[in-house]
Amino acid sequence: MTTTATTATTATTSVLVGAVRAGRTADVVSLLDGMTDAERRSCFPELKALRKELRAARWSAESRRTHPALHAAGAACQTGAAAVANWLAALDMRWSQASPAVLLHVLGDRDPGWLADVVHRLAQRPTGSNVSYELMAGLVRLSGCPVPTTEAYVEGWLFHIGGTWQRGGTVRDRLRQDPHLAELVAALFRTDGIGTQLGRLAGDGPDSWTRALAQLTAEGALDRKAMIDGCVARLLRGGTPAEIRVFLRVLQDLGLTPEEERHRVSDWTALASDAVSAVASYAQSVLGVLALDGKLPPRRLAELTDAVLFRPEKKLVRAQLVLLGKVLARDASAAGELLPAVAQAFGHEDSDVQERALKLVERHVGKVTATDVASELAYTAEQLTPMLRRRAVRTLGAAAPAPDPVAYEEVLPPPPEPVCLAPAPGSAVELAEEIGALLASGGDVSAFERALDGLVRHNHHNSDALLRALEPVIARRWWADAERLYGRRSDDYFDGHHELLDSGSAFDLLLATLRGDVRTTTLRRAVRHEGTDHGCVHSPLARPFEARLWEVAHRLRTDPQPFLLATPTRGTGLLEPDELVDRLEAYRRLGARVAVVDFGQALLRVRRGDRTAALAAAERASALGTEEGKRLARWLTAEGAGLPTSRRTADARTLVEFGEVPELWDDLPAGLRPLGQPVSVYRERWYCRHWNGEIRQHWLALLPERPELVAARLLREVSAVAVDDDRGAAAVLPRLAEADGEAGEAVHLCVAYGLGARHAEDRLAAVDALLVLAARDRLDTDRLGADLGQLVRRGAVKPVRLADAVRTAAATGANATIWGVLRQMLPVLLADLASDSTGSTGSTGPSARGLGELLAVAAECAERVGARGELPHLSGAADRRGSSRLVTQARRLRSALAETMAGEVARKVAAA
Repeated sequence: MTTTATTATTATTSVLVGAVRAGRTADVVSLLDGMTDAERRSCFPELKALRKELRAARWSAESRRTHPALHAAGAACQTGAAAVANWLAALDMRWSQASPAVLLHVLGDRDPGWLADVVHRLAQRPTGSNVSYELMAGLVRLSGCPVPTTEAYVEGWLFHIGGTWQRGGTVRDRLRQDPHLAELVAALFRTDGIGTQLGRLAGDGPDSWTRALAQLTAEGALDRKAMIDGCVARLLRGGTPAEIRVFLRVLQDLGLTPEEERHRVSDWTALASDAVSAVASYAQSVLGVLALDGKLPPRRLAELTDAVLFRPEKKLVRAQLVLLGKVLARDASAAGELLPAVAQAFGHEDSDVQERALKLVERHVGKVTATDVASELAYTAEQLTPMLRRRAVRTLGAAAPAPDPVAYEEVLPPPPEPVCLAPAPGSAVELAEEIGALLASGGDVSAFERALDGLVRHNHHNSDALLRALEPVIARRWWADAERLYGRRSDDYFDGHHELLDSGSAFDLLLATLRGDVRTTTLRRAVRHEGTDHGCVHSPLARPFEARLWEVAHRLRTDPQPFLLATPTRGTGLLEPDELVDRLEAYRRLGARVAVVDFGQALLRVRRGDRTAALAAAERASALGTEEGKRLARWLTAEGAGLPTSRRTADARTLVEFGEVPELWDDLPAGLRPLGQPVSVYRERWYCRHWNGEIRQHWLALLPERPELVAARLLREVSAVAVDDDRGAAAVLPRLAEADGEAGEAVHLCVAYGLGARHAEDRLAAVDALLVLAARDRLDTDRLGADLGQLVRRGAVKPVRLADAVRTAAATGANATIWGVLRQMLPVLLADLASDSTGSTGSTGPSARGLGELLAVAAECAERVGARGELPHLSGAADRRGSSRLVTQARRLRSALAETMAGEVARKVAAA
């Protein structure tokens, strides 16, 4: 290239870059139109450098002004399809792009094959890449290539057709005009997750998506068989209820003919067996019509019945039994094949379903001619509840139950074994790996305490080697990134935010201290502040946790400790007394200065429940001759303090208030004394920044032998899972149950609220806690039952949710435990029914709704454990008129208790 040509190229580049930098997109397009391919390519390095420059201030006014022009120019000045696709979908220009019309203009003169390559690369991008559908559709039009059917393209098409910005015509009109209608509609059925988006846009009425697709199918614009096949295949593949419902609406709007329905019997059977409830109900109704029209053989109906009767939806089960009754009434010859299928419901968990099935079998058993079928029905009847089985003895010839039933044996999970902490990581590199994992995904108390102790040990041994090992971990933290600090120092953040809301923020403080990013004056100020008073109910738990971590950080900088005294022996936070004495002896030998908060935390963690071990360790501690040894000896020999005075609130939400705990004020540093403050329901805020549930386990480890003091401060948020339908707060309950101390009224109230939680995962956590307490012989079933009775009466716990939780617990084998709880709870609720003098079953009070479900669980447990005795107010419920679930289950429970009593009397008479 000559000097003149080089100068001209440089000038052209300067003019183009100047126009880009000024954001003059029209001038940029005009300049690009007059440039050769070689001139365009020569401009690209300058455009790339400008992009890098703008990244430093991505959200500045200059960036927002420049990016649209840069977006268009960079795409036009590259020749590789992959490079252009990457540029167009770049993250840094995602929110300031050139318009699709501009991009199509500057790219429109390229080879069609090249354009097709670009559009297919763009269509392969994730849906969040913000690639314009208009751009992709325009490239498809210019290139003449097959339309992409990727998720990004199909979703873009979906919003383009159905978006509110479309003003011309109806959805059906816009779909009819699309040249790629058949391909893209077929892709709707194949693209996972698209149903959710379609459901949001579908709408109702004549201009809905589902109605439009059905009308286009009727017109012949879409192939009917392909549409039906696509809908059924999508329903069979499954998905979320919201996603599946829209495809069900499409299928219903298509209006299948009886012949089309008859050819898909296998599909309807599969959907009725395994699909979500709405789809299963539709499939069941289709099969029901076929069965009543005589177009479904009894064998296929029996296969359907085997699957449907054990679905959890009672509506489907009842509908299937009604259908079978109608079929049997019309065709007596089908009894031999259908009644054994009906009899499978004799093993259903719901006794109402068992009774419906038994009535159906009793009504039609006379139509059975084969003796083997009658024998099968009699044998299957042994699964019925005792009350129904006695009836089956008379009507089906079933075998009578044994006069002396097998003694019930409770099955509880084994009590959790105490998990001992492993020694701190032996090398700085291993420690750095563990800290990195903890910062990335969190960890339990064991992982946190091991890493904390290891950090202190390796800093004392060789701080330079420790810092080198930690550099890769530190480099990924937000406070080590100058760009993310926006010109501030990381010390400014730690100086203004003394609270440590989780284990990650705790290690951020410690690592920043090691690297020198936190000033010594900041550390000293925080130590003297001794924790941040958040003004909330959690503050007395958060402040001691923070005080210890700030003290550790301060000692890392000023006076490194050889190791920590308060590192627990067990994962619950418990510290063995002999281990603490050994550590104090090592401190004396090394001449190390004891950290006051760390030692105070060690006192709170040391195990005093084993008096023999505590007294033996106290003698050793006293013999050390140090002030800390004497304090430890006094602590170990002191009588274990009981719970402080308490009272309950009388509002709809039952909470617990505790008085002051003097023991936690004496002989402890100021940073730990908040643990002894009173718990007040009305004086402290309940809403605060402590939303991260991961920190709860560390609060429990502050007082491993005093879980009641922690539970009282967690009770309000745990109650919210039942009262306010919150999610997640009950996750702490299993750890609360594993604590080493006594489970009192606060712990039992936490479990009670968890059992009535709105969300299934919270109820499962409460069930786990209940079973752990029972396995450790720390569950007071009378207390829990009485608490639940009052919470249900006040509307704080809904009976249906509670019934689901206790049914789950009983299913593990804890029938006696659950019966013990329900035996105390049910009289409280039945007493409300007794006050209804009308004898109506239509009471709608909080105690009545769902009470039938609780009675069903109680009856099941009572039958299994052989419970005996009378239940107050039960007869009043059983004698009410009607056949509601409440009444039938009350009668079942009364029968179970009376049968046991009668059997006991008969055995005593026989023995006499």
